[in-house]
Order: sequence, then structure tokens, then C-alpha cells
Amino acid sequence: MLDIKFIRDNKEIIERGAKKKRLAVDIDGLLRLDDRRRELMTSSEKKRAEQNSFNDKIAKAGTAGEREAFIVTMKALKESLQKEEEELKAVMKDWQTLMLQVPNVPDMSVPEGATEADNAEIKTWGDKPAFAFEPKDHIELMTALHMADFERGVKTHGFRGYFLKGDGAELSWALWQYGREFFGKRNFTAFIAPSVVKKEFFYATGHLPKEAEDLYYTQDGGYLSGTAEVAMMAYHGDEILRAEELPKRYLAFSPCFRREAGSYGKDTKGLIRVHEFFKLEQLVLSVADHAESVKLHEEINRNFEEFLESLRLPYRRLLICGGELSLSKVKQYDTEVWMPSQKAYRELSSASYYHDFQTRRFNIRYNAGGKKFYAHSLNCTAAATPRILAAIVENNQQADGSVAIPEELQKYFGKAVIAKNSQS
Repeated sequence: MLDIKFIRDNKEIIERGAKKKRLAVDIDGLLRLDDRRRELMTSSEKKRAEQNSFNDKIAKAGTAGEREAFIVTMKALKESLQKEEEELKAVMKDWQTLMLQVPNVPDMSVPEGATEADNAEIKTWGDKPAFAFEPKDHIELMTALHMADFERGVKTHGFRGYFLKGDGAELSWALWQYGREFFGKRNFTAFIAPSVVKKEFFYATGHLPKEAEDLYYTQDGGYLSGTAEVAMMAYHGDEILRAEELPKRYLAFSPCFRREAGSYGKDTKGLIRVHEFFKLEQLVLSVADHAESVKLHEEINRNFEEFLESLRLPYRRLLICGGELSLSKVKQYDTEVWMPSQKAYRELSSASYYHDFQTRRFNIRYNAGGKKFYAHSLNCTAAATPRILAAIVENNQQADGSVAIPEELQKYFGKAVIAKNSQS
């Protein structure tokens, strides 16, 4: 959420930003509503003060007639105040609805564009593997190596179901351990975060209302999160931090859930697009400084790139265009890994920063020099399984159907190659 004063002072900038994001928002309507909101608040406060003064006047009235006149006047004032408060309640509801629709202003470096085809490729790394044979996809490889069971996964879970088993489960555990070690050296505090989170916090992060169809929810009103970002932002909700504490750097692990609504026909098999997964997430709270946000954004995105480089997985970095940038974000990078069977790059990570858009909704502030400021927030994927397993398996497959294990994972995995065996 943006500050209403900022919106008033930068109306044209907000409108240009919304246009760049291909979002329709009625800023003039919001400002007219805000004018009425402020009028009603001022008038209501004045009438409440007048009402309080009448209590003294009635108590000090010299005659019964004077007292009665004061009572009649106060009654009329009370009725007028009640009408204004009812109108203010309705105006506030409409005002809050419009405020939630005002998008964050995209950075000047965000490219114009309406769809993912307009995202800008700004970096590639690594050599795509050149196989002397036709590469298999991860489904065939992992099934043959008894690393996964997709048929029983669908039987048990339903659409997009899977089991990781044997070396598939071991490889996932190895990756989590390696991720914890790798990112742990980068000054993060480790967390295991809850996945069931209150609905209000999905609005605060900006996941709702747009992603409503993609969320699972519980009988008691909780929602299952698709990222630890939601819980970790709620962690400091309604708190005032000290400037010396910032930046806060958190590495949070959690189960994640997404319905993948609207993605029918896309990756219906395998590990690329599933309903249940596990993820390590980087989250940072920093001082309210644009240059600091830019620096930290580059840093957490680079952390993930270095993670992929350590596993020798070819990737590319995309700068997300305005039309693909969500309402809450200032700027976003996506990092995509090469998938040999598809001869295409597929997303493994997103890195975004928000300025104080999220922290205003969470009321996360910090004290500096006797003044209180809203913090800035940033997040980036650290490692998402099982999708990254698909990339590791496909890029490291060998002619005999075995899979070589990246050196960095071997101390956790316990061997250098996954070969065919009699495991069932």
C-alpha cells in the first residue's frame, strides 16, 4: 500500500506506473473519496468536541429552561454526528478498497511490455550440455531409476501428484542440507516457517486478491501459503524495530502449496508444476532507502545465481516487464534453468523488492533519530524442490540412463552416481 500523501503528491507518476503495469486504477476517484474522508473526519472530530463541551454546559446551566435547550441542541448534534460516522464508515470501506488497488511504482529500469514474451533477457551463464544421445526428460529418468513414482502419486494425491522415493528422496534431503549450508554462510538467520497463515497477511503481501484461485484454505479461515514470504513478513507485523537491527536477513524453510489454477495443459506430468513442494526463501527487511533496496535486491538474486553455478546448472536472468510485474513490486528478476528435454529455460527463482508497499500493510517500522519509518522489504527464492531436482537430473544424465551427482551434493547424498538397480 502506498502512502495517500505520496499518491496525492505524485498522481501522474502513479498513473504512469499503473499504465506500465497494464493495471486500471481510478486515482481521481480515490482522491475525491479521500477529500470526503478527510472532511468527514474533521467534521466528526469537531462535533465530538462540541458534544463533550455540552456536558459541562448542562451541568452548569442556571435554569431548567437553559438546561433543556442545551439537551435539545446536544441531541441534534448527536444525531448529526451519528449520520456522519455512518457515512464515514461507508467512505472508509470504499477508500480502503481503492487504496488496495493502487499499484507500486515500477523502477525506471523495468522494460515496457504486456506479456512474458516482453521480459528482457539480461544474462546467461553456463554451457548447455551437449549430449551424444537424445536426452530423456526427468520423468523417464527418475521412473527408471526408482527415484519417483508418478503413477501412484496421481492415485494418492490426484492431478499433479508424485512420490519421491529412494534416491529421489535422498537427493531432495541432500539439496536442502546443501542449501542450508550455502546460504547459511551469507549472514542469514535460519527459520522453519508455518504454512497455514491468516488470510489478512496474504492481502498484506499482495498475493490476494489476484491469486485467490491459486490458494488452498482451511476450515477455520486459514490459508496454505505458496511461499514462506507471507509468514516471515507477518513475523514482525505491528512491530517497531531499531535501525541498528537492519537489515534483517532471514532464510526460511517451509512446505508450500499452490493449486496451479489456470495452468491446465501445462506440465501436467512430472515435477515442474506441482501442488505441494518445499522451498527455502530469502527475505530481507532494510532501512527505507532506495539505493539500499537496489543493492540488496542484486545481492539476494546473485546468491541464487551462485547457488546454481555451484551446481553447474546453466541459467539465464530475466528482467520482468511492466505488464508481468505484480501490483506490489518495484522490480523483479526471474532466474530460469536450462531443461535439456524441453530445449528451453524454466523458472526456478524470483527476486523482488517492494520499498515500503508491504511493510505499510504489516505496520513494520523502525526507529531512527527519534523518528519512525516504514522498513523496505525484499525476497528471493533460495531453493525450491522438487523442481530443481528435475533440472539436476536432466542436465547430469548419462548415456546409460544413470545420473551424475554434482560434487557439492555428494557429501550429503553419499555417492557420485545414481545408477539403475533392482529397487522397487
